[in-house]
Amino acid sequence: MRRLTSFQHQIGTEAELRELLGHPSELVRNKVIDHLDHHCRDFIRLSPYLVLSTANSDGACDASPRGDAPGFVHVLDERRIVIPERPGNRRMDSLLNILSNSQVGIIFMIPGLEETLRVNGAACVIRDEVILSQMEVNGRRPIVGIGIEVEECYIHCAKSFKRSRLWQPDSWPEPSELPNPAKILAEHAAIPGLTPTKVTESLTDSYANRLY
Repeated sequence: MRRLTSFQHQIGTEAELRELLGHPSELVRNKVIDHLDHHCRDFIRLSPYLVLSTANSDGACDASPRGDAPGFVHVLDERRIVIPERPGNRRMDSLLNILSNSQVGIIFMIPGLEETLRVNGAACVIRDEVILSQMEVNGRRPIVGIGIEVEECYIHCAKSFKRSRLWQPDSWPEPSELPNPAKILAEHAAIPGLTPTKVTESLTDSYANRLY
């Protein structure tokens, strides 16, 4: 384990961690299954949003949000799913990580439902036209997809959503209080002549014309 010199009082062993936080209950130990039963398939069918976690061969991690119409993740059978790769910024962090380290983790979410579905498994980048043609939207078929062989899946409890009140509009900040993504992008990129207004125009065009 890498020791971070900027933090004190670090925990270094599982035994020390267990002494502080304890062990999972029988329900938690037994809830994990190794396939997508009808409950998991129904959850995925209703989910318009997920977070995909990957890591490269050196262990450097990335978490990528993916969203589309409910059921956009294609379930082939009880052990295989495919996530379409829609047009993005061409960084391809998830895809490049998968090429060097196939292990992935996914959290599926359904608006209004505080429990989530977690799926872990091994992934690859596919270009199977028969499969990808079933994910065509507005006449555009994804060029590649992420194929995943399921190894673990289980329901995750709602505590994080209850604490955050994520689905409760009365807890949301006022629009005027929200961060300005265009301003953040312009300042982070630090490209001469790139203003928040130009970034906003580029984002607006991309959202309107290049979602698929």
